[in-house]
Amino acid sequence: MNANKLKNRWLIAASAVGIHISIGSVYAYSVMTNPVKEIFDVDGSVIKWAFKIAILLLGLSAAFLGRWVEKVGPKVSGTTAGIFYGIGILGSGLAVQLESLILFYLCYGVIGGIGLGLGYITPVSTLVKWFPDRRGLATGMAIMGFGFAALIFGPVMQSLFDSVGVSNAFYILGAIYTVLILSSARYIERPPENYMPAGYNPGEGKTLKTDMANIDANASLKTTRFYYIWIMIFINIACGIAIISAASPMMQEKLNYTPMEAAAIVGLIGVFNGLGRIMWSSLSDYLGRANTYILFFVFQILAFYFLPKISMELTFLIILFTVITMYGGGFATLPAFLGDLFGTKQLGAIHGMVLTAWGLAGVVGPTIYDVVKNATGSLDATLGVFAVLFVVALVISLLMKRLVLKAYKGIEERKLKLAY
Repeated sequence: MNANKLKNRWLIAASAVGIHISIGSVYAYSVMTNPVKEIFDVDGSVIKWAFKIAILLLGLSAAFLGRWVEKVGPKVSGTTAGIFYGIGILGSGLAVQLESLILFYLCYGVIGGIGLGLGYITPVSTLVKWFPDRRGLATGMAIMGFGFAALIFGPVMQSLFDSVGVSNAFYILGAIYTVLILSSARYIERPPENYMPAGYNPGEGKTLKTDMANIDANASLKTTRFYYIWIMIFINIACGIAIISAASPMMQEKLNYTPMEAAAIVGLIGVFNGLGRIMWSSLSDYLGRANTYILFFVFQILAFYFLPKISMELTFLIILFTVITMYGGGFATLPAFLGDLFGTKQLGAIHGMVLTAWGLAGVVGPTIYDVVKNATGSLDATLGVFAVLFVVALVISLLMKRLVLKAYKGIEERKLKLAY
């Protein structure tokens, strides 16, 4: 592939956003809970199991199919993601029409969940290779799409439910997602081997930081840094999800908000979740990935400790929204950090394995919140537990920083030896 036949890397990034905006619609699941539960005549908690299964399958398919994604390339895996997610949503419409709850779980949860996992990791390793100079920005753009998707498709879903009925809404949404993902997958592809963007060629005065290693997924599991990053991500997600899941009652308790006012803030949380994904991942290109996570954990130790003690509305909301940006930023900075730590040889597979932390954290975080809150009745004690978890995360991130510095020092020493 020569230079004049290269695809536009910004259009590759746009294709990645197209995939992530489609699958990110899973975050608007709460919009469909009430219409669907009325069809099946069950409690909302029963319907939510389809969402839980989908997120579980997201993590599992990302972990177990990551190597396959690397082997076949983004075009094939993206197309497969579109087929699975599209069939999952279309099948959900059929399940509603037939009033089969088991079929709904199978289609939305299992089939759609596999599409979620494939679609989530497909564009990420490709973008890291297209943007060696701006890894954080590139992956942040795609994963921002996942965060913002609920704001786009939530109102669309509600409008369709009201205008064409529940099953027809699923058919229309399934068709939209399928077309969007498949068309995005047609354009996306890997760059040529050792691709460097214009302006970053040798001798032009700009250099790229060398990756610590370029190893496969099996080798990554034998390194300390894999387990450091897994723990860091697990704690960041567990604490963030706990806050998100309890945001409405927490604001009603602390700020005396009405349920409607609290619901409006929950909507804003989605905005800051998306903004944090692009903002922090872009900043990590300049701050350094390890430093970005250290900043996350230092701030959140203080935030979770002091938040229950703050009664000033504006201060409370500023701290809450900043925490949410760091929750989203943790997701978006991760792929670029993994590229720094392990190289791009099997980045999709390694990313998938780390995402198992997401599936576990989604259960553990809210469970800790509920158990401690019910046992103590105290928001101070509850958020204090999470503050302690962030202390653990900070210690791990400092160890990671030390490991990274030591590794790069070794790389520089080897370069000097070769130079002589």
